Amino acid sequence: MKKNLLFIFLLSLLVACQSDEKQLATTDLAAMTPQPVSQQSGQLVNDQISNSRRTAITRAVEKVSDAVCGINVTQMRQARRSNYYDDPFLRFFFPERIPRQAIKSLGSGFLISSEGFILTNEHVVSNASEILVVLSDGSTHNAEIVGSDYITDIALIKIEGNNYDYIRFGDSENVIIGEWVIALGNPFGLFEINSKPTVTVGVVSAIDRDFGRQSNDRVYQDMIQTDAAINQGNSGGPLVNSLGEVIGMNTFIYTGSDYNTGSIGLGFALPSNHIIRVIKDLKEHGEVNRRFRTGLQVDDISPIVARYFRLRTSSGVIVTDVERNSSAARADLQVRDIILEVNGKKIEDENDIWSVIENSDLRGGDKLNFKVLRGQRILNISMKLESIN
Repeated sequence: MKKNLLFIFLLSLLVACQSDEKQLATTDLAAMTPQPVSQQSGQLVNDQISNSRRTAITRAVEKVSDAVCGINVTQMRQARRSNYYDDPFLRFFFPERIPRQAIKSLGSGFLISSEGFILTNEHVVSNASEILVVLSDGSTHNAEIVGSDYITDIALIKIEGNNYDYIRFGDSENVIIGEWVIALGNPFGLFEINSKPTVTVGVVSAIDRDFGRQSNDRVYQDMIQTDAAINQGNSGGPLVNSLGEVIGMNTFIYTGSDYNTGSIGLGFALPSNHIIRVIKDLKEHGEVNRRFRTGLQVDDISPIVARYFRLRTSSGVIVTDVERNSSAARADLQVRDIILEVNGKKIEDENDIWSVIENSDLRGGDKLNFKVLRGQRILNISMKLESIN
C-alpha cells in the first residue's frame, strides 16, 4: 500500500515537471519571436527619431534656405593683349583693337525683403552686363543693380515681383564667440543642380577682425571670422545664427596658398550692422556718400615745438587751424591742442591721423574720438563729421 502511494506521488511529480518545462519553452519562444508593432506605435517611434534629429540648426536652415539664391553673372572683360603689339612699328601702322569677351561667373545672394531686394557682394556683380537670379523654387529672374559700394564690397540688386521669402537681420554687436553659425550659398555652382543652397555649419571663431584698407582699396572692418566652410561661389551668401537671423555676409577666405582655393576654416563675413547702414544709402542714393570735412588742420610736432610745450616726446600732432563753423569748431578743438589718439589708436605723426580716417570707412554723421593734451590736461573730445553733398 505504501509502495503504491509512493509510486503515485512520484508519477504526479514527474507530470508536473513536464508541464512546467512546456510552459517555460512556450514563454521563451514567444519572447524570442518578433511581435507585430501597431501602426500607431510605429508612428510614435518615427516621431521620436524625427524630433531628436531636428535641432536649432535644422530649424534655422528650414527657416532661411528659401530666401537664398544663386547669382549668374555675365561680365564683359577685355581679352588678353597679344605680344604682336609689343612692336612700336606694328602698333603705329596697325592700331590695336582689344576685343571684349563675355565671362560667366557665379555667386550667392539672399532676399532681404518681400519686394525682391537681394543682397550680395559688389565683386560678384561688378561690371555685369547681365545678372540672372535663380531662386530655390527653380525660377529664374533678371536682376538690376539698385546700388553698389566698392569700398565695403556690398551690392543691392532687385528682381521684379512680390511676396518673396526673405531673411531678417540680427544684431552683429551681440554675436558671441563660439556660438553656432550657418553659411549658405552656391559654392562651385552646386545651386544649379537642384536650386537648393549648400549648408555648412561651424562656430564664430573671432569677431572685430579689422583688416583696414586693402591694396585694392576695399575696406574690411569688424569682420566676423568663422570656421564654417566657405568656398568659391559662397561670396554674397548669408551667415546666420541658430535663430535664423543674418549676422553677416560671407565675403572672403584665407587659403594659406596662392594655389589653393578651398576652405581651410578661415572665412570672413561682413557684419550685419555695417550692411544695414550701407543698404540705407544704396536704396536712397544708389551709392555711399563719403565726402565730409573736418575743418581741422594739423602738423607734426617738431623738436622745437616739443620743447616749447615741455613735451617728453614728439609723438602726436598739433592743431594749427580750426575752421569757423566746422565740425572741429563745434567739437571745441582748439589751436595748440596736441592730438595723442584718434579712435583709440596712438598718433605718432600727421600720416597716422589721416591713415586712421582713410581706414575707418567714415562718412558724414560718423564720429571721431580724440584724446587731446591741452596745457597740462588730458581731454577726450568727440567730433561729428559734416557731410559734403
